[in-house]
Amino acid sequence: LAEIAAIAKEIAGDGHHFRFVQLPFNLGMTEASTLGNQSLDGKTMTIMEASEELNVTLIASASLLQGQVASNLPEFVAEALGLDSDAARALQFVRSSPGITTALVGMSREEHVHANAKLISVAPATIDQFSKLFSRGQSST
Repeated sequence: LAEIAAIAKEIAGDGHHFRFVQLPFNLGMTEASTLGNQSLDGKTMTIMEASEELNVTLIASASLLQGQVASNLPEFVAEALGLDSDAARALQFVRSSPGITTALVGMSREEHVHANAKLISVAPATIDQFSKLFSRGQSST
């Protein structure tokens, strides 16, 4: 990401328009927030961390992983995020992830549009709710 941002700056200066990156991010593909595969100023970091440093906005694609994370999620996900369906929980995870500004999702049926639109009235998950997903099975002492 840093290399591409540097190329954009070299070509167009500070007024370059390299401001957005679309990447897959969902409950089954969390690498954007967990895999340190970016190098910036000699530091290894995740693409989420690098995008923040470089002022690049992240847009999540594959938010429901073609429906693979829209059902049969482990109970701890429901306990952490609440909501009334696994699809809603999966979208809530993506839209609540620090660094993600938009969660793209394809919908082929009108009822999916209505169900997913209900999240508009739900605040993103709190840090406490979000962190419960990653502290599963750990003692809270």
